[in-house]
Amino acid sequence: MVARFVTGNSIRGILRYNEDKVTEGEAVLIMANGFATEIDKLNFHQKLYRFEALNQLKPSVKSNAVHISLNFHEADKLDTGKLQKIAAEYMEKIGFGEQPYIVYRHLDTNHPHIHIATNRITRGGNDIYVNKIGYRLSEPARKELEVKYGLIKAEGRNLENEPYLKPAEYGTQPTKKQLNNITKSIMRDYAYTTFNEYKAVLAQFNVHAERGHEDSIMYEKKGIVYSIRDENGNPVGVPFKASAFYRGATMKNLEKQFEDNRSKRKHKALDLKSRIDGVLVRFKSVSEQKLSNELAKEQIALMLRKNESGQIYGTTFIDHKNRTVFNGRDLGKEYAANGLRRILSDITETKKYLSEEPKLSMAEESRNSDPSDRREKTLLDGLLDKADYDDPSLIGKKKKRRPDEEQSQNYQL
Repeated sequence: MVARFVTGNSIRGILRYNEDKVTEGEAVLIMANGFATEIDKLNFHQKLYRFEALNQLKPSVKSNAVHISLNFHEADKLDTGKLQKIAAEYMEKIGFGEQPYIVYRHLDTNHPHIHIATNRITRGGNDIYVNKIGYRLSEPARKELEVKYGLIKAEGRNLENEPYLKPAEYGTQPTKKQLNNITKSIMRDYAYTTFNEYKAVLAQFNVHAERGHEDSIMYEKKGIVYSIRDENGNPVGVPFKASAFYRGATMKNLEKQFEDNRSKRKHKALDLKSRIDGVLVRFKSVSEQKLSNELAKEQIALMLRKNESGQIYGTTFIDHKNRTVFNGRDLGKEYAANGLRRILSDITETKKYLSEEPKLSMAEESRNSDPSDRREKTLLDGLLDKADYDDPSLIGKKKKRRPDEEQSQNYQL
C-alpha cells in the first residue's frame, strides 16, 4: 500500500475533483464520517459547507484542506467493505478519526485506490499538526495495515520508476476516457508554464495536443484537439476537442494555471539541476539516446527540439519525480540547446566515469563497448518499469562531481 498525504488551501477543489469523477462514472462514494445525515442525500454545496464551517473557526490557517490517496497493488483483492475498514483505521491512526471526511473509490486505473477529502480544523477551532506526518504517522499506519489485511507491501519494492499514471494505448479502452483521465491528471499534478510545456508532458503519456497553425481559426479561438499517439508519435484514431470533456483541458483553463505553476515549480529547480548534473558530469561526449536513458533513471525526460536540418534549437526537461516541467534555458544556459550541444555526439560516447572508478584495462573496455554486453533501455522503459502503484516515491541518489574544466558549472538559484 502506498499512502499520499497532500495539504492545500481549497477543499472546494478537492471535492470538485472527486465529485466530477463520480459524475463521469470513474469513482463511487463509499463512505463518509462526521456528517449529520446520509451522505448520499447531500448535494455538493452541503458537503462543502460542512468543511468550510470548520475552516472558518481558524481562518489564519490557509493550508486547511487535505487530500489523501491510498493505493494498493493490483493483486490485492479489496471489496468495498474492506476498503471502508482500511480507510477508517488509517484516518484514526494519523489523528483524523474525529474529523469529517468523505471516501471515494476511483475506478480509472487497474489497481485499487481510494481518495479521502478532509480538513485540518477541529470542532474546537484547533488545527491538526501535519508537519512530517508521513514519517511520524502515515508510514507506521501503512505498515500496520499491510500486515493486518495481508496487503502487498510497498517497502522493499523498487518504486523509483513506477508511474502514477499509465500512458494511453489506442484500442485498449475508449479513446475519450483515456484522454479525459490523462489530461485531467496532468493539469492537476504537473507544474507547467506554457502550452508547449504542457504538451511535452502529455507526449510522455502518449497523448498529442494540437492548437493548429497560428493563423488558423482554431488557434485564434484558443481551441485544442487531443489524440492518442501511436508508437511513432503520430496521432491515431478520432481526435476530441477539449470542450468534449467535462470541465475539460481547455486553453482557458490552462492559462489560469500558468502563473501559479511558475511559483509552484520554482523551489523544485535546484533538485532537478542537481540530478541532471549528476548525469552530465559522467560524460565528455555522449549520444542523445544514452543521455536520455541515463536521465530516465533519475525520472527525468529530455525532449530535444530540432529544425529540419536536425540541429537542436531547444530543450525541455520533464521531472516526473517532482512533476515539474522546465525549458532548458529557464534552468540555466548550460541546460539550453547550446549547452547540451557541446557534449552531445551521435558517434562517440565516453566510457570513463568518475575519477574514483578504477581505470579499465583495454580488454575490459573492449568488452564493455560491445552492445551485446548490456541492454539499452528506451526512455519509457526507464520511466515506467514495474508499474504497480499510483506514485513514484524514491529520490534518486546524487552523484559526486568530478572537477574538470570542460564540465559546466552547477549554477544555484
